[in-house]
Amino acid sequence: MGVVHPEDRATVARWAGSVDGRVLDVGCGPGHWTGFLAGAGLDVAGVDPVPAFVEHARRTYPGLSFEVGAAEHLHDDEGSLGGVLAWYSLVHHAPEAIDAALREVARVLRPGGRLLVGFFEGPVTTSFDHAVVTAWRWPVDELAGRLVAAGLTVLETTTRSTPGSRPHAAIVAERPLAG
Repeated sequence: MGVVHPEDRATVARWAGSVDGRVLDVGCGPGHWTGFLAGAGLDVAGVDPVPAFVEHARRTYPGLSFEVGAAEHLHDDEGSLGGVLAWYSLVHHAPEAIDAALREVARVLRPGGRLLVGFFEGPVTTSFDHAVVTAWRWPVDELAGRLVAAGLTVLETTTRSTPGSRPHAAIVAERPLAG
């Protein structure tokens, strides 16, 4: 799976254990987290806007489903997913664009379905140059507020700082049960 921080692996594994139903890895990139989730026994598919990433993921994980697509326009039916993983994929959405992606994620989650979003954390929302395309740092409270505005309930937030690297954060959110 390449170089993955042990805390990231533990966070994703813990979240995966709380998910019931089909999972979508949004912004799956080369598919390593999709493969990790499949290895944990989940019914999972990946979607990414970059065709080269999707082609790589299909070659690397031939038994799994990957498609080209964007977080703002998911092909899944409303309320059809038990979980959505957005691990460092929404970091490429500018503040004026992220709300559409969050609303779409909330739409495809079933009541009780859970989102795990991993992102770069910072004291203010700012952009920075990233290996692929511009990325954004978010204060945890601000991104959590955007998730609530999209119709989700924030269940947990975590942060991690490692000397010499950017601060990281994760949020687990859930689509509320009806009623």
